[in-house]
Amino acid sequence: MTPDSPSPLTLNAASERVHAYVSQFREGYFSPLLLLARLSEEVGEVARVLAHENGKTPKPGEDVGDLELELADLLFVMLCLTNSRGLSLERGFERMMAKVEVRDAERWTRKEAGE
Repeated sequence: MTPDSPSPLTLNAASERVHAYVSQFREGYFSPLLLLARLSEEVGEVARVLAHENGKTPKPGEDVGDLELELADLLFVMLCLTNSRGLSLERGFERMMAKVEVRDAERWTRKEAGE
């Protein structure tokens, strides 16, 4: 990171930025079921990009897509869902990592030094 580059974005900072954006509109957050539908739609977009990157030929005139942007769309909708429910994606992520780091500690074959 250079002195001119922004500081790393935390999930909490992203959550606050999404909230500031959504809060400026009367409609506010969509209902949980509509957010779930949007989440499903975005997962489909990720699937489409990955399929195009891994052998499926796009339809004539169809863009291959932008995986980075589609994953960011997923994150936006997840942050909307967590914000609307008063949850923290950052806190949830930390809890999930603590769970898998213990539960799956011996599940996979560890790499040797230098691998």
